[in-house]
Amino acid sequence: MHISEGILSAPVLASGAALAAGMTVIGLRRLDPARMVRVGLLASAFYVASLVHVPIGPGNAHLVLNGLLGLLLGWVAVPAILTALLLQAVMFQFGGLTALGVNTVIMAMPAVVCHYAFGPLVKRTGRTAALGAFAAGALAVLLSGTLVAIFLIFSGEQFLQAAWVILAAHVPIMLIEGLLTMFLVAFFKRAKPELLAL
Repeated sequence: MHISEGILSAPVLASGAALAAGMTVIGLRRLDPARMVRVGLLASAFYVASLVHVPIGPGNAHLVLNGLLGLLLGWVAVPAILTALLLQAVMFQFGGLTALGVNTVIMAMPAVVCHYAFGPLVKRTGRTAALGAFAAGALAVLLSGTLVAIFLIFSGEQFLQAAWVILAAHVPIMLIEGLLTMFLVAFFKRAKPELLAL
């Protein structure tokens, strides 16, 4: 899901950086110092999960966990994701510094969308909470893949085929993320329900 250096056009990079900066400001304003440890742990989980790459066809894919971060952190997921992506870019050259803004938008915007769309469902009980959690995990990956495709297409029509391949490659990840998010939310509801109290 990372877009590497040298692929996107300068206007797309600038737009992504500006949008990521605005979203990060909103996230930082909502960051409660009392929740800093939780944010750090979830940023670490996001960082580690997206380092494990699984070959799928001509490319590879990885867990994202942005839907889960959105459910647990809301807007604060933006600076958490930005921090993890920055470390990945510096330490492992995943993505890159010039594409950091775009990559942050790709991962963080779906997290915030899923927070508002499915957060209220997850706070309920039974099947409704499970379906909400599954939808958050799956939709976050779908939205991230769609944003990758949009950014690629805005950088040039030559990326149109690559955009479709990226979307198709992430369909299995959508299902896995949905199931993983559903199980993790069910576990948190039993073991530490205050994690879901946003």
